[in-house]
Amino acid sequence: MILKAEGISKRYFRNTNTANYFYAVKKTDLPLFRGELTAITGRSGSGKSTLLNMLGGLLSPTEGRVLYDGRDIYALPDKELSKLRNAFVGIVPQGQSALSALTVLENVMLPYYMYKKDGDIKDRAGELLERVGILSLANAYPNELSGGENRRLAIARALIHDPDIILADEPTGDLDDENTKTVLELLRAAADDKKAVLLVTHENDALSYADRVYRMNGGELTECEG
Repeated sequence: MILKAEGISKRYFRNTNTANYFYAVKKTDLPLFRGELTAITGRSGSGKSTLLNMLGGLLSPTEGRVLYDGRDIYALPDKELSKLRNAFVGIVPQGQSALSALTVLENVMLPYYMYKKDGDIKDRAGELLERVGILSLANAYPNELSGGENRRLAIARALIHDPDIILADEPTGDLDDENTKTVLELLRAAADDKKAVLLVTHENDALSYADRVYRMNGGELTECEG
């Protein structure tokens, strides 16, 4: 086990006629293991992305802990948490996340140069772009890409550091069948290479690539049998 959520939840205040709270994620335990691809499925708005963001160090839980190699990541100073996330976690967010002023290649290399100034990562970035099928667009800009191409850019960028943990939020959205297969095989290969991979998806076909499958419903996570 490399990442573990212990009793985490996310609660938001709702200003209604009678003040109350809304739980986007109810109290949840979730372990992620090296060498495994874990999938979370469920309807939009069920809390899947909120849970992923808490696991990735992007959103503080209301209660509970997220442990990376036994360390409570939310007990770290902000700067140290940012460095840990940059070095060890690859995140594929939903939607457009590339910087419009940078080329595709520069966007992929950006996480590396944020904290590491030495060495040349260009060859690895090119290799990743080739693996996701957009090497020919290396010198293009994000606004010249389709939604699916921007999604594949985000996947290449998430892998640039060879991270221990990969958190992918609907990574096959906007992709055709061929590219969906390419992306899922890439995530499966990462798990087989001893990475801990979490895939948030609403596509049933993606579940066949997973070692463990969970369902999110109304903020509550349950493991699926079989």
